[in-house]
Amino acid sequence: MSDRILYDYWRSTAAYRVRIVLHLKGLEHDHKSVDLVKGAQSGVGFKMLNPHGRVPYLIDGEVGLNQSLAICEYLDEVYPEPTILPGDAATRARIRGAAQIIACDVHPLNNLSVLNYLKGELGQDEDAVRDWYHHWIDTGFRALEEQAEAAAGPYLFGDRVTLADICLAPQMYNARRFRMNLEPYPGLVEIDKKLLEHDAFRAARPEAQEDAN
Repeated sequence: MSDRILYDYWRSTAAYRVRIVLHLKGLEHDHKSVDLVKGAQSGVGFKMLNPHGRVPYLIDGEVGLNQSLAICEYLDEVYPEPTILPGDAATRARIRGAAQIIACDVHPLNNLSVLNYLKGELGQDEDAVRDWYHHWIDTGFRALEEQAEAAAGPYLFGDRVTLADICLAPQMYNARRFRMNLEPYPGLVEIDKKLLEHDAFRAARPEAQEDAN
């Protein structure tokens, strides 16, 4: 049994990012599923561990951390090879900026709690919710497509996988899941294809998780 435990859910976009980093760095870990559909994130046991009541939550020895980008950067500092934030300070800031387009601008508006609120309290039908979802992905993908077209390599920032790619792959997965037209984003589609050639990205895919259903 590992002293590294990841609390996640197979369809969680944020947990997907952390799974990629753990596999990319070859870090053994145990998995504990928190079923978001059944409301396990609001249970007393999990809320005592993580008062925010969200996944992912990582225990690494005596360290407990929430929020996917914070966890990814922690892992990169403590286990630096292979780094997901290469280059000088300006390059690392640009990588973080691209990652945050997805993690801070797109994903929060499209996560499960928001979609449920749109359907429940606001009474929106499936078509309206899908339009909402597509709109916010489009706003982020338009900017990232420019980065993809300017990239001097197979990934968003050249020839190395970075935090930006780690955020991109789960969002591309979700875009396909919600039947979004990706034809306007050929650069992102090509990068995503390259990412899925990595063992770490394949191992982190939702369908590969123990709790997938």
